[in-house]
Amino acid sequence: MTQRPRLTPAVADVRRAVRTNLADVEHGSVVLVALSGGPDSLALAAGLGFEAPKLGLRAGAIIVDHGLQDGSAEVAERAASQAQALGLDPVIIRSVKVVPQSGPEADARTARYAALEAVAKETGAVAVLLGHTLDDQAETVLLGLTRGSGATSLAGMSEINAIYRRPLLGIRRAETVAACADQQLTPWNDPHNEDSAYTRVRIRTEIMPMLEDKLGPGVAEALARTAEQLRQDAVVLDALTAEMMPTVLVPALGEPVDSRRAVLEISQLEALPVAILNRVIRRTALEVFSVSLSAAHTTSITRLITHWHGQGEAHVPGIRVERQGTQLVMSSTSSPPTESSAHQH
Repeated sequence: MTQRPRLTPAVADVRRAVRTNLADVEHGSVVLVALSGGPDSLALAAGLGFEAPKLGLRAGAIIVDHGLQDGSAEVAERAASQAQALGLDPVIIRSVKVVPQSGPEADARTARYAALEAVAKETGAVAVLLGHTLDDQAETVLLGLTRGSGATSLAGMSEINAIYRRPLLGIRRAETVAACADQQLTPWNDPHNEDSAYTRVRIRTEIMPMLEDKLGPGVAEALARTAEQLRQDAVVLDALTAEMMPTVLVPALGEPVDSRRAVLEISQLEALPVAILNRVIRRTALEVFSVSLSAAHTTSITRLITHWHGQGEAHVPGIRVERQGTQLVMSSTSSPPTESSAHQH
């Protein structure tokens, strides 16, 4: 970049989003951007490179090479070069092996997040910025609706979740494309983003344009607002669930913490509103067994409480659940869980 790019509305919007998102990060901290080289993450990297010095932060980039396409190493190197030109340091390329297990998208995601967490620890980064946009949020909500997901899934992606931050959830994808063009940045267009074999791609390229055409503009924004409203509700319900957990879990005296067995008191569970009960079950499965339950799996367990008529145990991935007298007993059916054993829905 031989000349200073002009400040266009798209560039200003991205920079403002980054600045707002990172306002609470302590001066001197390391912040990384997960950079694929696509327009969303590249615009985000440019915004971070501009704002980080003003915020007193050290900004770097992590590029994950999944090795799933020919030339992926060259794509990673090109993204790294652009990150360095934007003033980011350190810039780290991490090659990963995608282990077939739950499907191409989920398997790549598992490998990617494992790499992001590892690099964050190595560099001491307090935040990893992800390039998800308002369009991604809308697609997530629509995908959840088609799958009959619960409110937690429909709440979409959080702007801040542990070390992960998504500054661009209020920015349209068209703006990130414009921001790259305005700054003379050349993004890489992943061919997978045009492959209609993926449900999310069909939603992006076929369903959303059709909805906008038939219902008028603003569908994506409306779906994103729905996610925000549900997320606000979820915050309250999750807080109530956290308060309830000590009253429903039965301490297993003498057993080690990692016994991978949970006992819940049915008399306490029966009195809970369904929204809280479902969360108690899902939270127990996640915290004790590292298993993320789908809505259907959660229902199969709660029926042992709300619709009990002597039926047998419920089986969900990695967990056996049975009613024993006044207690609901959840026990692991698999070997000790690893990072890849938690399925995301």
